[in-house]
Amino acid sequence: MGSFSIWHWLIVLVIVLLVFGTKRLTSGARDVGKAVDEFKKGMRGDDDKPAARLGGDKASSDSEQRDRDRDDVAR
Repeated sequence: MGSFSIWHWLIVLVIVLLVFGTKRLTSGARDVGKAVDEFKKGMRGDDDKPAARLGGDKASSDSEQRDRDRDDVAR
C-alpha cells in the first residue's frame, strides 16, 4: 500500500502531459539540462571565452566588426 505500481505512475504521466503539454515539458527539460551543464562548468572552473572578457580575443573582435558591417549594410 505504501508504494506506487507502474499503473499509478503511467496515470500520473498522462495527467501531467495533458495539463502541461509536450512542448512545455521538453523545453523545461532542455532548460534543466543547460543549467546542469553550466553548473558543471562552474564547478570545473571552465570559462568559454576568458580572453574575450579581458578584451584580448581577436576572433571575437573580428566577428563583432562583421556584425556591425552587416547591420550598416542592412540599413
